Amino acid sequence: MSTHLQKVKALITAQQSLLTKPNAKKAGGNRVYSRWQNPIITREHVPVHWRFDFNEATNPQLLERQGINATLNSGAIYLDGKYLLVVRVEGDDRKSFFAVAESETGVDNFKFWDRPITMPETDRPDTNVYDMRLTQHQDGYIYGLFCTERKDEDFPDDLSAAEAQCGIARTKDLVNWQRLPDLITYSGQQRNVVLHPEFVDGKYALYTRPQDGFISVGKGGGIGWGLAESMENAEVKQEVIVDNKIYHTIKEIKNGQGPAPIKTADGWLHLAHGVRNTAAGLRYVLYMFMTELERPWVVTHAPAGHFIAPEGEERVGDVSNVVFANGWTQKGEEVNIYYASSDTRMHVATTTVSKLVDYVKNTPADGLRSAESVKVRNKLIDSNLAVLETLGLK
Repeated sequence: MSTHLQKVKALITAQQSLLTKPNAKKAGGNRVYSRWQNPIITREHVPVHWRFDFNEATNPQLLERQGINATLNSGAIYLDGKYLLVVRVEGDDRKSFFAVAESETGVDNFKFWDRPITMPETDRPDTNVYDMRLTQHQDGYIYGLFCTERKDEDFPDDLSAAEAQCGIARTKDLVNWQRLPDLITYSGQQRNVVLHPEFVDGKYALYTRPQDGFISVGKGGGIGWGLAESMENAEVKQEVIVDNKIYHTIKEIKNGQGPAPIKTADGWLHLAHGVRNTAAGLRYVLYMFMTELERPWVVTHAPAGHFIAPEGEERVGDVSNVVFANGWTQKGEEVNIYYASSDTRMHVATTTVSKLVDYVKNTPADGLRSAESVKVRNKLIDSNLAVLETLGLK
């Protein structure tokens, strides 16, 4: 074997060691969920044959030719006994694409399929695609809803002026994708659009996030709700806001639905992201709420504050102080929450349906004032002091 081929083999061997590295739960935490020690997917997990040219004639120094900047914001599904993530892979050229990573455990040993997804385009080509939400729908298809970004042609001289809309594709196997026309709404731009897994009144139901501009939601925002007659030409003519932005909360600036909700006997469990401003810039966290079974647009429980916030090394990355989730899986009682940190890498947190229901139903709502926060905390303290007195510990 030539020296060059030995170097190629060393690249592959080193990556294999990373791909088979076992993961373990972190100690401590809030007992609602468990974080895991290692990121589950990083740019180093992306196959070396996607990044390096192995041909000695064209790359004698074995340099990386097509670099990867980040692996983030992954849709998720448990399918045919495998945990599958549709990862947003961002190249050094700032273009994102989708690729499937597979694991038998759901918490480690994720390995990308041999090739990224070849996503068909519409008559208006995408400049960039990212942040796919997967929904295994009642109609038998798996739908992928994602952001399609294009240049805003209303501002031809502004090279940062962009337009975000909801792209739609469907599949049965995550290999062959049928691209459908983009979602039509009448509320400006759209991000974070998610398909509800069941028909509602015989129609497709969508969680939307209307916004005035590409980044700023402006006077719009909040998690919306609307119905469409078909996904083949999806059109939402009217949106209502399910979950509003609220002043001086973790969702003051904007918020958006994460993955499709999980159905329970108590209601639909929702995971969402909320954004507030800080002296260091925008801070993204995850939060939860529950809606009625028969009316999924009606909120019944909304715990105060964040559910998952960036901690430790999660706070550092391409866009710091951010956690974002658009994928989770349910296998019986077990729930895996897949979240990205700082737009850089993927993590997992594990919990159960019963814990999530308990958390959502029994965590106090936000009183929206400091005095109310103290009042509800004192109620907890009083109850606990009585218990300690009974135990002879007070």
